Amino acid sequence: MTPLGRSGMPGPVPPQRAVHAKRRAPSQTSSPDDGWTRAERKVLDRLTSPDRIQAYLDEVPYSADPIYRSPRSVMRDRKAHCFDGALFAACALRRLGQRPLVVDLGAVRDDDHVIALFERDGRLGAVAKSNFVGIRFREPIFRNVRELALSYFESYYNVDGEKTLRSYSAPLDLSTFDALGWMHRDDGLEVIADRTGTVRHFAMLTPELERTLTRVDQRSYQAGLLGVNAAGLYRPDKH
Repeated sequence: MTPLGRSGMPGPVPPQRAVHAKRRAPSQTSSPDDGWTRAERKVLDRLTSPDRIQAYLDEVPYSADPIYRSPRSVMRDRKAHCFDGALFAACALRRLGQRPLVVDLGAVRDDDHVIALFERDGRLGAVAKSNFVGIRFREPIFRNVRELALSYFESYYNVDGEKTLRSYSAPLDLSTFDALGWMHRDDGLEVIADRTGTVRHFAMLTPELERTLTRVDQRSYQAGLLGVNAAGLYRPDKH
């Protein structure tokens, strides 16, 4: 979860229609192979599948820094929070022929979470960086974004044990921000971060369901915080 979180914007539940991260060739003007140093290319060339991208992010310490890092800066600093990780994953997935799509998961009394989508055989999966164990990688078994987002619900909770996930966004195509140089530069990333919060969000729960939610059980709570960076935790009593 990003330390610069925003509340999700609830909206109507969309019909059960798949939104797939279809493969397409990168444009000649924004090739994902352009602009990298030899050392950076060597790192990226090893990330030949979504699970290898996830493994790389899992090895990078979780960042509590209140800044955004481009994929280049993630490799340089060896740090990332969820927004940084989603951009890095989208960049690496783009080199594998996927569209660089991210989805914002909106929360209450908690940080939002940003994930990168990928598609395989018509089904969606996700790569993500998180301070919490249960809201990272998803196998490509989901028919649409709603199904994928719902899979994060039980593992998405705050330090008070409240289940906090409430909405998910329409996929945001990062190729529309290529003019910002988001793969290599940090200075335009706030524009993308702001857009993840304002892109259309869809509600996951009715008010009636929200009122009946239980808190996460203690065993799951402890398991989800394995290896946590305490400095990066959202604390509702301080917001």
